[in-house]
Amino acid sequence: MRKKRIIFMLFTVTVSVMLASCNPAGNKRSGTKETLTEALSQEEGQSVMVQSSSSGQQMETQRGEMQQEEQVADGIKGVLFSEAVKEGLGDADEKLFESTAVQTVDMTTANHMVGDRALPIYCVDTQEKKVGLSFDAAWGNSDTEQILEILENHGIHVTFFMTGGWVESYPEDVKAILAAGHDLGNHSENHKNMSQLSNEEKQEEVMQVHTKVKELTGYDMFLFRPPYGDYDNAVIEVVKDCGYYPIQWDVDSLDWQNKGVEDILKTVTNHKDLGNGSIILCHNGAEYTAEALDRLLNELETQGYEIVPISELIYKDHYHINVQGRQIADAA
Repeated sequence: MRKKRIIFMLFTVTVSVMLASCNPAGNKRSGTKETLTEALSQEEGQSVMVQSSSSGQQMETQRGEMQQEEQVADGIKGVLFSEAVKEGLGDADEKLFESTAVQTVDMTTANHMVGDRALPIYCVDTQEKKVGLSFDAAWGNSDTEQILEILENHGIHVTFFMTGGWVESYPEDVKAILAAGHDLGNHSENHKNMSQLSNEEKQEEVMQVHTKVKELTGYDMFLFRPPYGDYDNAVIEVVKDCGYYPIQWDVDSLDWQNKGVEDILKTVTNHKDLGNGSIILCHNGAEYTAEALDRLLNELETQGYEIVPISELIYKDHYHINVQGRQIADAA
C-alpha cells in the first residue's frame, strides 16, 4: 500500500505543475492552477531583463528553488486530498480512484468530424459486453442517497453529470458521489441550450461549474454532456478546447417522463440500440428512477452486461467518430 501511495504521490507531483483551466491553443487541460513560473514571468520579467549578469543568475537560481518548492507543495496537496477522499474506500475501489483522480486530456488525436459535422460520443465500439450508465443531476436530490446505496450494493460505478446550480445546492452529495468512486461529469453551469450561446458564453458554461467542483473536491472533471443533448460544431470544439470529452447517449431511459417503473425497465432493456458500448441516460430527481434502478441493474446483468462509468468505457485518444456517433479506436 505504501509503495502505491509513493508512486501516486510522485505522479501527482509531476502532473500538478501542468495545470491550466482552458487552453484552446494546445487542446490540453489537466487542471486549473496557475504555475509559479507563469506568475514570476509576469511579475518579474522586466526586472530580470535589467539585472546584471551575476544578479540575473542569482535570481534564476532563487526562481528555480521556488519552483521546486511549489511543485512539491502541489504534489503534497494532491496526495492529501487523495487520501482524504479514499478514506472509507475498499481496496477494490482504490485502484479506480487512483486512475481517475488525476487526468490529462489530450484532444490532438481525437477526431470528432464526420464530413462537415462535429459529433459527440454517443456510444463506443467495443467487443466487450460493457455499457456506461449515467445520471444527469440538474434538479433535486431527494433520491441521490438511495441511488448511491443501490449502486454500492451492486458494486457498480457510474457517471453523474452535474450542473453548477446542483453543485451549489448539494455540495455534500457531490463529495459523496466522488468518495463512492463514481465519475463527476460536467452538465454546464446553467443548463442552457449551448448551441444558442456565443463561444465565450459556451466556455463560461463549461468552466464555471468546472471551477466549482475543483474548489469543492480537488477533482478535475473531463466529461461534458450538453443540456438537452443540444450541440453544434462550435459546441463540440469549445468543449474539446476546454479539455473535455463531449458525451451524448444512445439509450434514453425516458425516466424524465415519469411514466412509471415498468416503462423505464422496458424502454432501456428492450431498446433497439442497446448493445456493447452503449451509454444509458437516466436522471436523479425523476419520480421513478431510484425505484426502478435495482431491477434495471439486475436485468442488465442478467443480459450479460458489465456496467461501468463512462470514463472507463471511452477511448481517451487516437479515435474517430462514425455517422452514428460511435467512438472507434484508430487502427494501430
